[in-house]
Amino acid sequence: MSTAEADTGRTVTTNIPARLDRLPWSRWHWTIVIGLGTVWILDGLEVTVVGNIASRLSEPGSGLPITSGQITGLAAALYVAGACVGALFWGRLTDRFGRKKLFMITLVVYLAATALTAVSFSTWWFFAFRFLTGFGIGGEYAAINSAIDELIPAAYRGRVDLIINGSFWLGAVGGSLLSIVALNTDIFAKDVGWRLTFALGAVLALVILLVRRHVPESPRWLLIHGRDREAEEIVTSIEERVEAEKGEPLDRPQSEITINQRHSVTFREIARTLFTDYRKRSVLGFSLFIGQAFLYNAITFGFGAILTKFFDVPTGDTGYYFAVIAIGNFCGPLLLGKLFDTVGRRVMISGTYLLSGILLFGTAWLFDQGSLSAGTLTACWCAVLFFASAGASSAYLTVSEIFPMETRAMSIAFFYALGTAAGGISGPLLFADLTSTGKVADTVLAFQIGAGLMVAAGLVAAFLAVRAERRSLEDIAKPLTAAASSAASSVRGKTGGSKPGSSPATA
Repeated sequence: MSTAEADTGRTVTTNIPARLDRLPWSRWHWTIVIGLGTVWILDGLEVTVVGNIASRLSEPGSGLPITSGQITGLAAALYVAGACVGALFWGRLTDRFGRKKLFMITLVVYLAATALTAVSFSTWWFFAFRFLTGFGIGGEYAAINSAIDELIPAAYRGRVDLIINGSFWLGAVGGSLLSIVALNTDIFAKDVGWRLTFALGAVLALVILLVRRHVPESPRWLLIHGRDREAEEIVTSIEERVEAEKGEPLDRPQSEITINQRHSVTFREIARTLFTDYRKRSVLGFSLFIGQAFLYNAITFGFGAILTKFFDVPTGDTGYYFAVIAIGNFCGPLLLGKLFDTVGRRVMISGTYLLSGILLFGTAWLFDQGSLSAGTLTACWCAVLFFASAGASSAYLTVSEIFPMETRAMSIAFFYALGTAAGGISGPLLFADLTSTGKVADTVLAFQIGAGLMVAAGLVAAFLAVRAERRSLEDIAKPLTAAASSAASSVRGKTGGSKPGSSPATA
């Protein structure tokens, strides 16, 4: 690594991004996956539990004077609204103060809010802490996806990001099965079981918090913000661990980048980046998030209500059905994830969105014809969500890798908030109204809206998706602080030791 003084700060020429990208998969990378990725399990647990306990919470004796429509409508919308606000608030801080500091803070916020949801004594309290739980989760989306993409090698980034985001559905399976036990009044009283489900979420968050302490700050972020010495120490430590595990020296990195270090990026620069420099990519990100947000935040929030209203499935049994579609959801990113790194982003993103939309149109038609039972509706949803889940996960992958590093967390936050506000706040409210009528045509309309938005997003991706597979983040989107190529020829001087395979440190 080399440095030279500049009027606006220090100029650093480094191969640290290339050193991170050329690493083989190792136990250290599994540590990152476990420490950061497991939070989506909590999100899946939260969303699923609320959907499945809606009928029980609305019954007399639950401890809350609330209706099923308020839970799947207003409470769901408040959770998503909190996530949108949290994403924007924490996303800006993540880009400014670092990935690690913020992914620790946001998890603490989630932990406290979900624990306080468990002790709800009135409707307003339940609504308030659903909002604050979402506020913490929204910050997690920005901080975690930024850190994951900046720490995972380019060759594995697509599949890892998809599987981690898809792990939401492991939480959904757990939430579904947990709700079966929690809603069993032979085991827990009506006003106790649902509280324990939220309390368990807080306990799991505490465990993740303890594991997450060992995840380092992103060396890429440290470089931008003038902390290249720390970045060098972290990457050197990772290389030593990987070499010790593999028993052979690492390949030499193939590229360098010159950075004009600075402490922050203005909102004006962020806006120019999104709406002027990368307009087409912004259209892509917005389209992907609109489609997946409506499908998931609107329709799946009310799946339990559909089963009970149209198919007379007992409240305590809805968890079994949801567990089945949750498994289908997780299998999508798990089995298709590698193809996003091999076949490519454009084909896979557009393909998963289009297929899920077409299959959902088919499901809506069968539902309208009265051809479905609770079991066959669940099977149809499994097929739809197998592809939709991979597509939805790729939306987060897309916006986290196609914009410059200085705006990464804010870009994730912006598109998540904008897309989710359109599909995830209005969606649950609209869908709760449609399903509460008990009319088949109204529910069919909701299915068709979700399907149409997924197909539209797939068509946008077919033309605008970026071929980012196996490419360095710095190659996909040049950092705003990257210097002109002539900067690399600046006067060089010694800054410290270097690893075998890394470029010599000079000044």
